[in-house]
Amino acid sequence: MSLMAARTRITRALCNLTHKPKLQVVVGNGPDGIWADPIGSSVSSFSTSAAVQSPVEESPSRLFGLVKEYEDYRRALYGGLTHKALLVDAVGTLVIPSQPMAQIYRQIGEKYGVEYSEAEILKRYRWAYEQPWVRSRLRYVNDGRPFWQHIVSSSTGCSDSQYFEELYNYYTTEKAWHLCDPNAERVFNALRTAGVKLAVVSNFDTRLRLVLRALNCDHWFDAVAVSAEVEAEKPNPTIFLKACELLGVNPEDAVHVGDDRRNDIWGARDAGCDAWLWGSDVNSFKEVAQRIGVEV
Repeated sequence: MSLMAARTRITRALCNLTHKPKLQVVVGNGPDGIWADPIGSSVSSFSTSAAVQSPVEESPSRLFGLVKEYEDYRRALYGGLTHKALLVDAVGTLVIPSQPMAQIYRQIGEKYGVEYSEAEILKRYRWAYEQPWVRSRLRYVNDGRPFWQHIVSSSTGCSDSQYFEELYNYYTTEKAWHLCDPNAERVFNALRTAGVKLAVVSNFDTRLRLVLRALNCDHWFDAVAVSAEVEAEKPNPTIFLKACELLGVNPEDAVHVGDDRRNDIWGARDAGCDAWLWGSDVNSFKEVAQRIGVEV
């Protein structure tokens, strides 16, 4: 069985197990969950990959065997590694907000006259974020200011420019974020030492580089593919292809890890990469490294 045929069979089997009795699209985490700064999933049509074609019937035990067979085959190809490159989602996988979004909007907004409760801010934010962004096909263009100004004023009822600037800049600091996995640095160093190339792939504006620098983790990665610069948002496969181009690898040589089934998993697979769901397929970067074939 070829590499592509093996991956297609596994993907279809996973789809069959996950989506019975009917296909159910998971569109990602809501603002009351993982988001703090409104930086998250774009609203695009569901990708039409081979994974949603008529699936091959596979039992869970048979599927496990197929996955192991597939990964063993890849290790034989790549000298003990399953992949030459690791692509990592940012928010919800690499980093996570340190405080709930509504709490920060409320705390900073009090001195600017914001009177809404955190519950009301969250409700208004969710409504604003779900509306079509008519100024551009992309939400995150350059520094994203027009989009975030709209979100902040809609969520809080406050259009004070000083308020917006303080809130906007807060989300570039180490106070706003922390690493999801405290062992991330040790793992990424081990992966790079083993020859695995690393990239961040994220739907974000250009502040992402400031965030990575603030958390002192920017030097862990060989490349950063951010939607505001690539001009393509996940699940569009373009952003994954750009990351592979920056790393100098073919898509089939890379695996992407992210927490959003639609944006991260289906998007990466549409680009020709493998993909593992954070919090399900893998729960730590140590697990990621072990699956790739690197002991930490």
